[in-house]
Amino acid sequence: MSTEASAFPGERVSSYDITGRQDSDYYAVFSDIPADDRTAWDRAKAYIDEVGPQMADAWDRAEYPLDAARRMGEMDLVVDGIEHRLLTRLSPLAAGLVNMEISRGDGSLGTVLAVQGGLALRTLALFGSPAQQEKWLTALADGSVFGSFALTEPDHGSDSVSLETVARRDTTADGTEHWVIRGAKKWIGNGASGGITFVWARVDDETAAEHGAVRCFLVEQDSPGYTGTPIRGKASLRAIHQAHIVLDDVRVPLDAVLPGTRSFKDASTVLYATRSGVAWSALGHATACYEAALAYSQARIQFGKPLAKFQMVQERLTHMLEDLTAMQLYCRRLADLENAGELRPTQASLAKFHNTRAARRVAATARDLLGGNGILLENGVMQHMADIEAIHTYEGTESVQALLLGRDITGMSAFA
Repeated sequence: MSTEASAFPGERVSSYDITGRQDSDYYAVFSDIPADDRTAWDRAKAYIDEVGPQMADAWDRAEYPLDAARRMGEMDLVVDGIEHRLLTRLSPLAAGLVNMEISRGDGSLGTVLAVQGGLALRTLALFGSPAQQEKWLTALADGSVFGSFALTEPDHGSDSVSLETVARRDTTADGTEHWVIRGAKKWIGNGASGGITFVWARVDDETAAEHGAVRCFLVEQDSPGYTGTPIRGKASLRAIHQAHIVLDDVRVPLDAVLPGTRSFKDASTVLYATRSGVAWSALGHATACYEAALAYSQARIQFGKPLAKFQMVQERLTHMLEDLTAMQLYCRRLADLENAGELRPTQASLAKFHNTRAARRVAATARDLLGGNGILLENGVMQHMADIEAIHTYEGTESVQALLLGRDITGMSAFA
């Protein structure tokens, strides 16, 4: 639909209303979902409708509206399919649909969900002590406390297994034992939110059996020596702050370590689980871009007729629908496999690999189809196009996913 302008020559239409939800589903992939799953999906739609305008403005100003992020928890949308007695249970399909819908509305909020639920909440639910879970799990789920997952370092992105942040035991003058953590982390969502951070570090104690082991520590962000600085100048995910963190001999009690963490494989367990979420997030972004392009093609008049009547435009829309439908099929199958307990990590990698690449194609085609109007933030496509670049990289780059898949299908590792 278009908005009529005043009757000045050359400006019959001043703007286009093309960001509305169309629920595109050409193969009826989501037509048979259970009622409970649809209820969760509808709750995500209501959430996006409530905070969407605020987020669009925040993205433009590169501000992180913590109240909008907290509202996600208040509406019980952060639990991400995690199974725990203290959390509302969402099926893998419901969790995916929530992720898709939130990302369709705003990519920064999609990343809030990935960080708060997929990474921080999952880490605590899988590996935390009963006492840690009793104190923090519900608070993370309802948004009253923000959580972050600090693995990536300035010098170690894809090579995160080589992390250099260290933790050593130390005894103060009064005989109290602590862990002392020293290192730096980068690109940490919610790392400067005033909440808690799950810091992955290597034990540095040559006298201990666990020397060199990778463990995770629950660090409150107001701890002395902890500094989280939002990274400025981002052209993607501008409405969530990702932090550069310095841990300058941060002291935490011995029970700050998550007892279930013993090696880097535990961090990988969390990351594998979130790759399905990235595939769903990419689907949300692509859906928004396709629907905006379709609506625009029907509303925009050029050479005396709607763009939708041109053969080239119809072909482009068909190519976009082709990618979108494949992405939906990938995600639905992921949910079915996970629900049956049969999802393998590399299957999630393939979905992430395919869907972020496909989302890039859909966004680029949509941006081109909108012409000059494609770069206006009010039309949504440019913002989604920028945000897709971030999800294409995080939780394992395209190259890393390809190597994981290559190792799985050939039986031979090509990692350096």
